[in-house]
Amino acid sequence: MANNPRPVMPDATVLLCLVAVLAWGLTFWVPAGTFDVVEVAGQRQLMADSYQAVPAQPAALFNQEGGMGLLNLLFEGLVAGTKWGSTIGIAAFLLVVGGAFGVVLGTGSLDRGIAALMARQSAHQDLLLPLLFFLFSLGGAVFGMGEEAIAFCLILVPALVRMGYDSLSAVACCYLATQLGFATSWMNPFSVAIAQGIAGLPLLSGASYRLALWAGFTLLGMVFVWHYGRGIRLQPERSLSYASDGHWRRHSDHTDDSAPRLAGLDKAVLLLLCAGVIWIGWGVMTQGYYLPQIAAQFFTLALVIGLLGRTFGQFSNLNQLSQHFSDGAAALVPAVIVVALAKGVVLLLGGDDPSQPSVLNTLLHHSARTLDGMGQTASAASMFWFQSGLNLVVSSGSGQAALTMPLMAPLADLLGLSRQVAVLAFQLGDGLTNVLVPTSASLVGCLAVARTSWGNWLRFIGPFMAAVMALATLAVIVATWMGYQ
Repeated sequence: MANNPRPVMPDATVLLCLVAVLAWGLTFWVPAGTFDVVEVAGQRQLMADSYQAVPAQPAALFNQEGGMGLLNLLFEGLVAGTKWGSTIGIAAFLLVVGGAFGVVLGTGSLDRGIAALMARQSAHQDLLLPLLFFLFSLGGAVFGMGEEAIAFCLILVPALVRMGYDSLSAVACCYLATQLGFATSWMNPFSVAIAQGIAGLPLLSGASYRLALWAGFTLLGMVFVWHYGRGIRLQPERSLSYASDGHWRRHSDHTDDSAPRLAGLDKAVLLLLCAGVIWIGWGVMTQGYYLPQIAAQFFTLALVIGLLGRTFGQFSNLNQLSQHFSDGAAALVPAVIVVALAKGVVLLLGGDDPSQPSVLNTLLHHSARTLDGMGQTASAASMFWFQSGLNLVVSSGSGQAALTMPLMAPLADLLGLSRQVAVLAFQLGDGLTNVLVPTSASLVGCLAVARTSWGNWLRFIGPFMAAVMALATLAVIVATWMGYQ
């Protein structure tokens, strides 16, 4: 009797294709809708009472005119947006950053530097994961880190696997931390500031409660990664990513436990890498650098390190340097495909522009009407879960704020809730589900860098996030009871 194969969790690409078929079906029987839009302080905002339904507009199976159809999904999603965001900008960013780290890893200097650090590790190594988690959570809260986490994962994944942890630990310390910080931030410029502006609230208002939430959620995350990392160091085979982490172990096991001697090239590459991280941090924090500038910084770093490696004989010729760049970029192509499919699903539904006919506008309108019939506590909790579900198709924090807050803010008034509660429900729902949904470009990019699947990530992070989502629901309810302002 043949053994039945164990069910396999569909990866992000398969899941999004299934979601696309469902979205295509919705266009046949759910009418599209539009809202009137006004511009306030440079931000496009929909008018809450302006919804108008239009007849259902079924999407084509194949659009031979070059427009949107189910089978046009991948290409149309891939070419959507500009260099500042959406698919084009994120895809270009992923390929450039992946190529840059292909060059860095090709020198072997990072691996030897990690081995040298391990040979001199102190007895306090168990504190490393909580410390990293704290720093990245702070970065998410203050600067709204998202896509930037991909670059840091490229450094942390090989480092932490070499130190006895796994790639899931690295993604948790980096990406999970930034999103917990993002979701509980008191000053995030990409979500809280925009949502408070649309809701007519003073910027940074309600900061004390959010600070308490950030401290609590960050502490919970620090304990989680400390406990998990400690267990994996004792029993590496328990890791869900043990097989895929073999890639990093194969690139590390050639060194022994003694401290390797760092050559001049190794020291120069590590110094340049540190200087590059500082340069990028300076650009993001003081100059407002985003995807185009950060990608250019990484390309510059790759050029300098690559030419240095060629000078010291690490690369036998420039063709070898080019091949390392191509290999690094190729490793992130699956992430680009997922980002394109996710955007394609949104376009299939009609897009996320409230002024254009879209099934999303209809779902948004009827969800708001449903909330209107609930009590205060149930409505507040439902706002959080509605924002969480919407994040599956509108993963941009600023985009979701512009789309939902013009409806949720006046709805909060009608329900007797403070608008601050509506903003809190939005930011928690938007930020926390970034850790789970396969439509998050940042998450998919980090997982691609770590060479682990979305299914493994979900099995790893699912129980922890179930507890976090329950606590977030409780936080919104408590805010309602205390009259949060």
